[in-house]
Parts: sequence; structure tokens; C-alpha cells
Amino acid sequence: MRYVSTRGTAPALDFREVTLAGLASDGGLYVPETWPTLTPDRIAALAGLSYVDTAVAVMAPFVAGVMDEGELRDLCTAAYGRFSHAAVTPLVQLDHDQWLLELFHGPTLAFKDVALQLLGLLFERFLTGTNDHLTIVGATSGDTGSAAIDAVAGRSGIDIFMLHPEGRVSEVQRRQMTTVGAPNVHNIAIRGDFDTAQALVKAMFNDPAFSSRFRLSAVNSINWARLMAQVVYYFYAAVRLGAPDRAVAFSVPTGNFGDVFAGYVAARMGLPVAKLVVATNVNDILARALADGDYSSRQVVATPTPSMDIQVSSNFERLLFDLGARDGHALAAQMQGFEATRAMRLTNAQRDGASGLFVPERVDVDDMALAMRWASDDAGQTIDPHTAIALSAARRQAVEGVPMVTLATAHPAKFRDAVERATGQRPGLPARVGDLFDREERCVTLDATFDAVGAYIAERATPRA
Repeated sequence: MRYVSTRGTAPALDFREVTLAGLASDGGLYVPETWPTLTPDRIAALAGLSYVDTAVAVMAPFVAGVMDEGELRDLCTAAYGRFSHAAVTPLVQLDHDQWLLELFHGPTLAFKDVALQLLGLLFERFLTGTNDHLTIVGATSGDTGSAAIDAVAGRSGIDIFMLHPEGRVSEVQRRQMTTVGAPNVHNIAIRGDFDTAQALVKAMFNDPAFSSRFRLSAVNSINWARLMAQVVYYFYAAVRLGAPDRAVAFSVPTGNFGDVFAGYVAARMGLPVAKLVVATNVNDILARALADGDYSSRQVVATPTPSMDIQVSSNFERLLFDLGARDGHALAAQMQGFEATRAMRLTNAQRDGASGLFVPERVDVDDMALAMRWASDDAGQTIDPHTAIALSAARRQAVEGVPMVTLATAHPAKFRDAVERATGQRPGLPARVGDLFDREERCVTLDATFDAVGAYIAERATPRA
């Protein structure tokens, strides 16, 4: 399996190279040269398999030529052995057609663990026996940071520098990052929003003087290996609800577009997906783009769903590339125009291609709270505010007889204040993270400038050999 850049000029890479690289050298994102497919018989054969065996079957085509199924199974067994539920991503029924897919049973209580526990092991495997030292630079709106830090803390040959917007993540999210004492972990709070943090990370990758000094890699969903791992739970859930003989719909709380793009990949691989509901909060650039073709950035509004407080969704570029006949040069011009003006129009091909599968829904804070109360009062489930955005959208888009799966992306205890305001119930932290508020924090606060953040990283990162 080879991977190509969405912007058309970076060299094609194999799975090892694309995992270690993260972002393409031309500023694009890597995607498989062709989409592998699973026949209906192969999808049906996933029924009853463990999560690990499902993961091996789904991901094997993407790692072909770099590792065999036995190696992949060993890594998956180690990655998902740290989850607190034997099913890894269990389904919970809410009513006749509505379901929750619980993705928060990993060590940091968020869906990011499903991919990042595996990615940390992939990094370690690909660095073993080499003189390479990896410098991971990432931006987080909350959950990616803690999951990535947990996945690589203490691992040799890796340093991680994680940027988060000061004051715009929950206290639990912040502490899960800043209380990790491993010497290879560096937390940076920037005086700005998530989009600014993400732009700084991209600037470092795209600056030849900086990127040539260090072997940079990414843990955000711009890294293909992370997104690949998220495809698995779509198959795992769907076969339990009747696929491939029955189509299944999914509603996804959406910020950076990685999680819902994984659902698109599953559909391209042959999974019968009835629809993908793209659930946004009031920071609705994706809802506007999919509904009207208007991909224009506005001021970010702070909400109780900080992981969705985004106006530049990096992974949307992957979809636009695939829907635009995979013309990397045309997409490069389109994205460069957006980066210059913060606005662009989708082409007719991009809009029409998206409309067959994606359904946008914008959910405000009031409807989010109503969904949290409905889940608590009518279904006996406490959910976090991001999941509530998706559940509200899912209930609007319900179709009789079609299972609708809402992706439950975070444990409610990560957003205790918002949950308590909506439901009157204050969720407790699971025992495995119960001492979180007793741990010492380590973090530096910097201006949101390339000079400030770049200098801090350069002083502490290990240069290329």
C-alpha cells in the first residue's frame, strides 16, 4: 500500500514512512493511493469477532508491505489491552433505533485513545533499531493531547510537545496532560484558540529551516495511521447491528473532521452506511460547507464543547481531494486560496459528492442540554456535551427501521460542570484516574507566535542524527 498527498507534489510513501512523517512535505495530507474494499462476505465474517480481530481484518490492507497480520495483531492486543471494557468500544441501546457507541473506555477517557494507543506502539516499532529520534509536535482542543501524551510518555526515542489553547479546555482535560511527569513530555499553553495552535504546528512542519533540524511527526488526525485506526469501530458497530445485510447510520460530533472521515473511509471500503450525520456546535463551518458550499472561517465562539470549537477542519481536505477526482494540483490551489482569505466555495463535484452520504446538523447549547437530559431521564445514560451534540442531531435525522449510532466520544466526567448544569448529576471520575486532582502540574504558557513556540521547542528537542 502506497500513500499520496492531497496536494499532489510530495513523494508517495509506504505505511511506515507516512506514519513517521505525519504531514506531507507539500503541506497536504496523506491518503491511500487506492481504497481497499471488503466484500459483503468478508464484512459478514466480522460478526462475532473480538475487537482486536476486527481491527486486524480492517487495517491489514493499509499496512500491507510493511507488517504482516501477526505483527499487527500483537500491536492491537497490546493497545486495546489497556481498555477498561472487554468489548473496547461497546454499544448501548437508547431506544428502538438509537444507539451509543462508547469510545471512552481507554486510559484517558476519550475516543482518541482508540487510535493513539496504537499509534504510540507503531512509533516505537518503527524507531526500534534505528538512530532516529522523533519530535512529535501537536495541537489539541482537549482530548488529543492527553491521549497522545499517555501513548508516548516515557518511550525512548520520542519527545512530545503539545500545544493547547490557554483556558479553553476543561480542567480534567488540562490536568490529564499537565500532570504527566515523564521527561519526554512538554506541555505548552498558548495565548490563543485551537485554530491558532493548529496553524502553528502546520507552520513548523512547513518551515524548511525548522523541519530540517528535527524529525517531526504528528499525532493529530492529520496522521493517517491515527485515522486508519478509527475506521475499525464503524465496522465493529455495524456488523453487530446487521451489516452487511442492513445499512447503519452514524452521528458524529465533529470538529477537525477526522472521526467522521473515518466513517467515509469505512463506506468506501464497502460498509453499508446509510448516512453520516456531521454534528457541529455553533462553530458551524462544516455544516455551512456541506449545506451551502460555504467553507468560510468565522470567529471561534467558546462553548461547553471545546473539542468542537474549531473553524478550520484539517481533515476536510482529505474529503475534498477524494471528491475532486483526486486532482492534487487543483486542490492545492483551492486550499492555498482558503489559507490566504479564510474563505472558499466548494466545487459542484465536491458538494454533489458529499451530499450522497453526509448530512450536516448545527446544534446550539440549548438543544445540547435537552439531549443530555433526554439521555439521562429517558434512557438512563449520562453523556458528555460533545456526545449530546451528536445525539441531538441523530434524533433529528432518525429514520424508522435504520439503526442510528451516536459516537460517544468522551466520558462525562471530563466535562463535569456542563453535565451537572444540564442534568443535575455530577459524574465522578473512574477509579483509574481518581487521583488526578492531587497530581502536580507542569506546563509553560507562551505567546501564540512561531518565534516563541519554535524557540521553546528548539531548545529542548533532539536534532536529527
